[in-house]
Amino acid sequence: MTSPKTVIVTGASSGIGLAVAEAYLKRGDNVVGNARTLARLQEAATSIGDPENFLLVEGDIGKPETTQRIFERALDAYGRVDVLVANAGQFLGKPTVDLTEDEIESMIDVNLRGFLYPAQAAARHMSGNGSGHIVAITACIAMQPQAKLPALLPAMLKGGLNHAVRSLALELAPTGVQVNAVAPGVIDTPMFPRDEQTWAFLRTFSPTGKTGVPQDVVDAVLYLAGSNYVTGSIMTVDGGSTAGVW
Repeated sequence: MTSPKTVIVTGASSGIGLAVAEAYLKRGDNVVGNARTLARLQEAATSIGDPENFLLVEGDIGKPETTQRIFERALDAYGRVDVLVANAGQFLGKPTVDLTEDEIESMIDVNLRGFLYPAQAAARHMSGNGSGHIVAITACIAMQPQAKLPALLPAMLKGGLNHAVRSLALELAPTGVQVNAVAPGVIDTPMFPRDEQTWAFLRTFSPTGKTGVPQDVVDAVLYLAGSNYVTGSIMTVDGGSTAGVW
């Protein structure tokens, strides 16, 4: 029988992060979930039945001390970390000239530092074990910008993460640690308004005329984190929006 894995999921209180956490919990793995507030994490845990193997660690993932606390508690509870799913992120579709300093700093904190610090800790720990998986959740709009949705910050930061994933994959390849990313398109999560006009617009971002659901991203994460041979890959889950012009 395979021993349970220990999986850290950032941004685990809703949407894709919660779906990833729930999928691993259902497999019998131990999940360490992070979000900014404990209240949101507790609500998330309650929504999936308060599993005993769901360890909640609140804190701003853009701060290095939060990552340190996450790994310390994971190791105290379970002894090792096998998978990091760096999911925490913000999206801001807004004309570049209208971006404020606070918005820029917030996006850098969550999308850049929120990957860098956990990935650094995971690389240090996993390379010592000789195995492990780091999976970043990026964005397909960073690979194929859209004129109808100004998104300089997501394109810049998530695009940078796509290249960082490749760089880290090469750096860690000799240690047995694999590094990949999932680049979703429009996924039905609480990030978006619920009105039909908005969703009619969002469906135009894919040549299939569809949007995705969190399970679509979960499936990609489980594949990448279960592979023995895939590393440095950016897997798009976007209904074809990065395939070309339509």
